Amino acid sequence: MAWVVDTCLLIDVNENDPVFGAASLALLKAKRAAGLCVSPVTMVELGPVFLGRIELAEQFLATLGIESRQFWRQADTVAACQTWADFVRRKRLQQLRRRPVADSLIGAFALRFDGLLTRNTSDFRSILPTLNLLSP
Repeated sequence: MAWVVDTCLLIDVNENDPVFGAASLALLKAKRAAGLCVSPVTMVELGPVFLGRIELAEQFLATLGIESRQFWRQADTVAACQTWADFVRRKRLQQLRRRPVADSLIGAFALRFDGLLTRNTSDFRSILPTLNLLSP
C-alpha cells in the first residue's frame, strides 16, 4: 500500500527547518520504497507554501517520490465524520485540546493506507487511537 505524509513533514523539508528538516527528510526516504502519498487536504494546506500554485506543490512532491493525486472516497468521509463527531463530544467534556478539523480529515484518509508519517503523533493518537503512526 503506501504511507500518508502529514503536511508538517513536507513543510519541514521544503523550508529546510533547522530542527526538523533533516529528520523529516530521513523518514520520507526510509519509507519511500513502501510508497508515499498525501491526502487532498494536505494539498490544500500546502497552498500557501507554494503561493497557491498547485503545479509547484506537485513538482515538489514528485521530487520526493510522493503521489499527490489520491482520491477522497466515501469511506474517508464516513471515517472523518465519525472522528470529528467524537472529537467535538470529547472536547465539550473537556477531554481533549483544540485540534483543527484538518487533522480529522488527514487521519481519516490515512486509515485506508499503511498509516501516517507525522511529527504530531500524540495529536493524532488522541483522535484516532487505531491509526498506525510514525514520526521522525
